[in-house]
Amino acid sequence: MSKTDTPAPAPDRPLGPWDIKPEAAGARPAQTEAVAEEPVEKDQSLVWSVLSTALMAGFLWWVTGSVIVAGAVLIGLFVHEAGHALAMNRLGMGPARIYIIPFLGGLAKGRRAPRSEWDGVLVSLAGPAFGLLAMIPFVAVGMATGQGEWLAGAFFIAMLNLVNLVPAPPLDGSKALGPVLTRVHPRLEQIVLLVIGVAVVWWGLSTGRFILAAFLALSVFSHLKRGVWRAAWGTLSWPEAGRSLGLYLLTLALCAAAAVGALTPLTEGDPAGAVRLGLNYLGIGR
Repeated sequence: MSKTDTPAPAPDRPLGPWDIKPEAAGARPAQTEAVAEEPVEKDQSLVWSVLSTALMAGFLWWVTGSVIVAGAVLIGLFVHEAGHALAMNRLGMGPARIYIIPFLGGLAKGRRAPRSEWDGVLVSLAGPAFGLLAMIPFVAVGMATGQGEWLAGAFFIAMLNLVNLVPAPPLDGSKALGPVLTRVHPRLEQIVLLVIGVAVVWWGLSTGRFILAAFLALSVFSHLKRGVWRAAWGTLSWPEAGRSLGLYLLTLALCAAAAVGALTPLTEGDPAGAVRLGLNYLGIGR
């Protein structure tokens, strides 16, 4: 017998403190097995990131006819998605990544799903709330120079965040207000989101925003094909539903006030005139 061999304990004596316990010996092979890791999705390549951003910038310039306004919307889009990403990282969903989707907008994507509906609501509202910060430099330059283009750029940043609060899939509003409606009745969310989704599609078609209308129409259709929408996370508690509704209404009011405030200097301080000017920008009330 060599010195490296470990003798097995004799069956007719009790196990000593240094002997291998039978249950430990049986568990040892399982400990050496490799733990399967979840596949990690690859990040967007630098080339595609630059190309998608350039395509989006060109599309915004073609739509708005203004380099300043197009730049404002593009910056506002990044800041908006950064708000989502920061919230995802804070709530354990990160590290989040930001994608620019040419002709459509942006996307912040975490590596994990929200732990609860409440976390999902916070993430969805973080984008519009944080996105308003992008208005500050444009309002400052517009007030200093008196050039309306800078203030129009600030207005469209506010509208980017305000439109995202519309409770129609896949906009942020559907993720913030949808769980509240589900808390009242599971079918209420589907009915409300369908009605508003159809209305938004009609607005896109009537104002010439055909790409946006087509995108929203496809999204509404895909939501209709789904079964139970929130089986993965369950529903909000009643206190969480109340807080979610309060935060949603507060964020909605802030975005609306920011949009009107950006245009008020162009209407000589008349808020009603700023509202009419904003509606004209959106192709409503002409």
